Amino acid sequence: MAGFAEALAGVERWLLPPACLLCDGPVPARQNDALVCELCRSRWQPVAAPLCGRCGQPALADLECRLCAGWPEGLTRVRSAVWLRGSARDAVHRLKYEGWRRLGESLADAMRGLEPLTGRVSLIPIPLGARRLRARGYNQSERIAAALGELTGLPVRVDLLRRRRETRTQTALTPEGRQANVAGAFEAGLVAGLACVLVDDVFTTGATLAEAGAALHRAGARTVEGVTFARAEPPVSLA
Repeated sequence: MAGFAEALAGVERWLLPPACLLCDGPVPARQNDALVCELCRSRWQPVAAPLCGRCGQPALADLECRLCAGWPEGLTRVRSAVWLRGSARDAVHRLKYEGWRRLGESLADAMRGLEPLTGRVSLIPIPLGARRLRARGYNQSERIAAALGELTGLPVRVDLLRRRRETRTQTALTPEGRQANVAGAFEAGLVAGLACVLVDDVFTTGATLAEAGAALHRAGARTVEGVTFARAEPPVSLA
C-alpha cells in the first residue's frame, strides 16, 4: 500500500505541479511537497537579538522588560522564530482559519533552531477550548507541535495540559484584559520532574503561555519554556 500511495503522489505531482500556498509560485520537487516555497520562507523576518532573557521580546540590555514583568512564576523563557508580518501572517491565518493543517510543517521548520528545543524536553501544545476545537476541527498548536516532534525527535504530550474553561478570543483585548481572560484557565496533569516546552502559533503579550506555564509549574514541572512560530508587533504602551 505504501508503494501505491507513493506512486499515486508522483502522478499527482506530474499532473498538478505543486504551487506555493502563499504566492502561487512553483514549489520545486526537492521541497517534498511543501506548501510554502523557499522564496516565501526566506522573506519571513527572524526575531533577532538582543532579547529579553525571559519573554524573548527585543529589548535593550540595561532596561527592565515591561512585557513579562507581571507574569506569574513558572515560565522561564520564550523564543519566537519570526515576526508576524506579510506572508508569515498569511501562513498563520491559513493554518488557523482555512483548514490548511499541513502548514504546521512549514511553520515548525522555521522554529526548529529555537533555543528551548534542546535537551530532553517534552513538547506540550497550548490546548484549545472544546467549542473552538469543534468549530475549527483541529488545534493549530498541536499541528505545529507534531511537526516539531517529527523534525527534532522530541516527544509530543497532548495529555498533560487542558483548559478548565472556555475563554474569550484574545484578539481585541488589552494586555491586562488578556491576562485576566486566561487567569486560571489551565490545569496540568502528571508533569512532576518533567522539562516542558509549550508550543503555540503566535506570541502577542505572552498571557496565554504564561498562564499555561504557571499551571505546569504548580503541578511540579522541572522547567517550563515556550516556543512560537511568530511574534506580534508589541503594543505601543509596551514598545
